Amino acid sequence: MAYEAKTKTTEVSVADFIAAVENPKRKADAEVLCALFEEISGEPPKMWGPSIIGFGKYHYRYDSGHEGDAPRLGFSPRKAQTVIYVMSGFKGQDEMIARIGKVKTSVSCMYVNRLDQIDLGVLREMAAASLAQMREQYPEG
Repeated sequence: MAYEAKTKTTEVSVADFIAAVENPKRKADAEVLCALFEEISGEPPKMWGPSIIGFGKYHYRYDSGHEGDAPRLGFSPRKAQTVIYVMSGFKGQDEMIARIGKVKTSVSCMYVNRLDQIDLGVLREMAAASLAQMREQYPEG
């Protein structure tokens, strides 16, 4: 049986999705992130799956043969935290994480309680560095 990725673009309106976020602080943070990531990426926001707002896309293929598309940069305003998706392993990543403020990390995710707890200038640096690495590693979208 072929695997079908759940995370793919949808026709859901990003503005409608953000407007439906129940937590007012999380909603305001989503609006800030949406504008920031659109500016950095030069790409309009699109919904990926039911809850990820993504910018740009790239095609990946694993040695196992599994392949698909994913956003180059994205975030998801979840109930507990906002999850920010950046590529892992970009130059200066550890140093930037040390400077950004209150976040938890795992492979390509940063978990943020509130944007006012992090340095948005450092987030901008991280997003730009991640995108540069993505564009080098995956030149075609």
